[in-house]
Amino acid sequence: MGRVRSVVARANKKLSIQLAATLLAGSTLLSLLFGFFRMRLLNGAYYDTYPTGYDAYLAAFTVPDFMFYILVSGALSVSFIPVFNQRLQSGNKKSTWELSASVINFMAMMTLVASILIIIFAEPLVRYVIAPGLSESGIALATSMMRVIAVNPFLFAIATVIASIQQAVGRFVFFALAPILYNIGIIIGLLVFTDGINIFGWQVFEGGIMGVALGVVLGSMLQLTVSAIGLVGLNFDYRFKIYWKNKGFRQVLRLLLPRSIDQGMDYVVGIVETNLASRMAAGTLAAYNQATVLHMAPINLIGVAISTAAFPKMTERIGQGRTDLFRLELQKIVRVIVWLAMPVAAVAFFTRGYLVNFIKNGGDALMAGLLGTLVVAILFRSVYFIVARSFYAQQDTKTPLYVSLVAIGLNVALAVWFTMYLGMGAYGLGYAQSLVAVFEVIVLLTIMNMRVKGVIDGTIMGAFGRMVIATAVTSIVCYAMVQLFQLQGEDASILATLPKFVLITTISGMTYLFTSKFLNLYEANPIISRIKRILFARAR
Repeated sequence: MGRVRSVVARANKKLSIQLAATLLAGSTLLSLLFGFFRMRLLNGAYYDTYPTGYDAYLAAFTVPDFMFYILVSGALSVSFIPVFNQRLQSGNKKSTWELSASVINFMAMMTLVASILIIIFAEPLVRYVIAPGLSESGIALATSMMRVIAVNPFLFAIATVIASIQQAVGRFVFFALAPILYNIGIIIGLLVFTDGINIFGWQVFEGGIMGVALGVVLGSMLQLTVSAIGLVGLNFDYRFKIYWKNKGFRQVLRLLLPRSIDQGMDYVVGIVETNLASRMAAGTLAAYNQATVLHMAPINLIGVAISTAAFPKMTERIGQGRTDLFRLELQKIVRVIVWLAMPVAAVAFFTRGYLVNFIKNGGDALMAGLLGTLVVAILFRSVYFIVARSFYAQQDTKTPLYVSLVAIGLNVALAVWFTMYLGMGAYGLGYAQSLVAVFEVIVLLTIMNMRVKGVIDGTIMGAFGRMVIATAVTSIVCYAMVQLFQLQGEDASILATLPKFVLITTISGMTYLFTSKFLNLYEANPIISRIKRILFARAR
């Protein structure tokens, strides 16, 4: 037991921003691979054979996810971490642990109430709000699955507070493991629970697609367990009590409200999209959902991973009163994210057929087309996370809220206009997402530049221009490679398509890397140096 505790404590060591970002990107990639495997299993089992059930499964997540996002999710981390760090920097550990315990207990209480309400009102929510376009059998199935998944907000809330404590002190190992285990739980549901559950010869569960919902709950429990293990070595003094008089806790609640509204309103777009897609042909909701998952993969790998790792340091700079260092930190991170996300978005557009083929055997034209409408959002959503966090680091959650309210209203209006009045179908949902992503980032960056002079200056704009040139060259190479290695009828399996995809992306990536070097983009230097060291080491 002592040895296990020692291993856990070593894993909980504080990490630098670079190492934390690498760890988070690596774990996100691994989680995405499990996620893609999960989606491939789902597609193979239900996309073509039972599209109504698949749409119902996706609709069932909407309200539980909405409650989690509005009450917890990013709202908690960006409001809790700055206040936690302030208390920790002051050396008042008693107040720090009182704050942490209060937030855990408060969030658990709120989400428990939300979970109970979801169970009670699941049927009218599905029928009249979430997916009115589903058939009667689809509505009944979505209602049943929603009641099973309703426990998720409660489990996620506790896990998220615990993970935020670890983020705040620069410890990311167990935080990084949590989403991987969540996907593993769902995969177990797909591979085991869908065949039914027998205990001592008694069949306690018949199986079917409802087994996937049970796997979701299992994944949530695994995520909470590994998050709790990550507290080992932190000397967290937990009390089953809410310290209402704790000034830090009251400050978190003040910061939490606008961010929660922002987060919840942002998810309203997802509810509207689900509503609109449910009115289209069976399977459209599943196709759009998976296209959004694919476009979120690079956003999570680049924008979320880097901004999550950088956020504690940014709050520290503000806490030290070093606005100059905060500005330099923000500039550097924005440049890195744009340098990474811009070519990835371009390559994703040209290789979208390959990407869809990885999650659905033989590919799907609708899914690939929808992914194509979302590639612009890959770049701008990646940037959004660090720009929004620059406000949160200053304990300003209201400005992103106001901008988000306008953006959400615009997104909903465009989605309805494009799909229902211009007849663009599900493609209209993707175009609306991309346009609003551009709008939101430009507005937030403009406001931040007015607040902290020099965030957007001639140097960084010149760098963006050179990144556009490098991406254009890469796009030409990638397009030529895709034409040379087109998907054929026999390229249905991953083994058949993966070598082509790896070759295309490798050559495209090397083109971008060395074009960046030629254009004096310093972001390329560490990678080129690493490649040289590897090559020279092998030569020696």
